[in-house]
Amino acid sequence: MRPSRPRTTTAAGAFATVVTLLGFLGLGAGPAAAADGDVSWAVTTASNDFGSGRQNYSYTLDPGGQLKDGLVVANHGTTPLRLAVYAADAFTAKGGRLDLVAKDAKSTRVGAWVHADRPDVTVQPGESAEVPFTVTLPDDAAPGEYMGGIVTAPAQAGGADGTGADRRLGIRIRLRVGGELKPSLSAEDVHVRYSGTPNPFGKGDATVTYTIHNTGNAILTARQEVAVAGPFGRLGVRAGRIGDSPQLLPGDTWKVSVPVHGVAPAGRLTGTVTLVPLLADAAGSIAPLTAVETTAGAWAIPWALLLVLVVLCGLVATVLVRRRGAARGEDARVQAMRPQHVQQ
Repeated sequence: MRPSRPRTTTAAGAFATVVTLLGFLGLGAGPAAAADGDVSWAVTTASNDFGSGRQNYSYTLDPGGQLKDGLVVANHGTTPLRLAVYAADAFTAKGGRLDLVAKDAKSTRVGAWVHADRPDVTVQPGESAEVPFTVTLPDDAAPGEYMGGIVTAPAQAGGADGTGADRRLGIRIRLRVGGELKPSLSAEDVHVRYSGTPNPFGKGDATVTYTIHNTGNAILTARQEVAVAGPFGRLGVRAGRIGDSPQLLPGDTWKVSVPVHGVAPAGRLTGTVTLVPLLADAAGSIAPLTAVETTAGAWAIPWALLLVLVVLCGLVATVLVRRRGAARGEDARVQAMRPQHVQQ
């Protein structure tokens, strides 16, 4: 396909596009990349029957189905640019951002179902080229939501600028495979740890840790609430506001640790984790689903108060013993002072 001239683009618009894409991929190239010219190209969705000006790709396709779309690559540099084009599966990185697996990593879903019509593209300075790609689902593709992306990267080793800094720019692909959608979250490995206080009449802090597990087949965010209470639900304390979890792909997990302040050492504590799954559609509308609740217990012994009680009991016992000893001594003295009668 013959390259065509790109549409006029402002520098600010190009910069925003690069930053957005780098943020999705989590590559850590830094926001100065576009301004410094380290990233000399941009990628956008093609204008076709799916629409124009799309920020990303979103499809609904039944198992065994197929569709075609395109990626537009624009060269803003001054030299010809040769880029590899490939698809990759997405995953939730440690920082909570969605990232894509490396090119040499094996993709089993979106990265395996999306194929560019050619493995690389060469774009002349100031021009753009469209790279068509095909999405083909296997007949046994499981229903649910999947995330991946189509990526461009320098075809030669060491990066497009020869500095050794490899860059990747890509666009997200959200794919909904037809069939029953079963969104589900669970809180697993819930633990409650209590930190006491030296004040015998004070309150301490508890820490509730747990793992959010997306056990369904939909992409979900979890709204979280944590509370700690004493026996029979008394002396309950709620944690402060907890931010929603990042988007979790099916099968993903996310570890959470929540402090709860002002917890009375009431003996047996019960920590309760409540998760509300948030399901977002392709248009961005969010639907809260039925909440799930998980509990775990821990002991909170008021050691300082017990120590005070032990000391008080010891003092009381000492006073009682001394009083009894004094009373016995007085009885003996009185007895000694009584006249003694000698029997004749």
